[in-house]
Amino acid sequence: MKRPIGILGGMGPAATIDLMQRVMEAVDARDDADHIPLIVHQNTQVPSRIAHLIQDTGEDAAPALAAMAIDLERAGAVALAMPCNTAHHYAQTVEAATHLPFLDMVALVCRHVKEIIRTPADSSVPKLGLLGSPALAKVGVYDNHEQAAGIDILHADPAGKALDLIHAIKADGVTDWARAELAGIANELLDRGAGAICIACTEFSLIKDALQMIPAPTFDAIDLLVAEIVRVSTSENAREASPPLGQTSRPLQAANDQAKIKETGRLLQ
Repeated sequence: MKRPIGILGGMGPAATIDLMQRVMEAVDARDDADHIPLIVHQNTQVPSRIAHLIQDTGEDAAPALAAMAIDLERAGAVALAMPCNTAHHYAQTVEAATHLPFLDMVALVCRHVKEIIRTPADSSVPKLGLLGSPALAKVGVYDNHEQAAGIDILHADPAGKALDLIHAIKADGVTDWARAELAGIANELLDRGAGAICIACTEFSLIKDALQMIPAPTFDAIDLLVAEIVRVSTSENAREASPPLGQTSRPLQAANDQAKIKETGRLLQ
């Protein structure tokens, strides 16, 4: 019997729907009951992660994410997943809010990179090009994991192209211009020495076909999360289903995050 996975969604809404579509397509189903049950919290009112982490404006997203995790646990989810790379800055906030295992997309990427990147003869450290929000670089969402795994992260251009592209996709949807821009950013990462390219933004996941001609291994973090969702849902024990993260655990968030989680739990009781 398949068990329900709770999805912290709405960041953005199209990316959450895309995740649901991929989970549906990931199973060989002959009837409704063959599909993976999802409990989706499509909360479009989560404060902007980019505004808070990059622009130092707006509200902290931690309390909203903690409240969503609590809602999903009460609704019957056996594990939690969050299809937003930047929001993984708050992963420990989500984990601390409930007793449920959290399917960490960043840790999944770290494991996958070690399998597909081969260290070139002239370098001792493999390099991963990351197509994502500038917030990933600013707060080190991926860097702490990858450093522990002996991998260098190359973030998308510092000139702001990636952020402009994210805003354009949120506003205008999928366009040929957006595809061309994403391919250009990926090629710049290859020019800087990337041995593989990871799509680490769920808006970019919507146009991943733009990377079909990139001359390097490319993969989407969301696809790794989808595979883990299916695996955990079909396993007998959710906690046993997710392998230990070993040395890839993220440093503790600030102590005030824990206080916010406790306050959120008190208000929801």
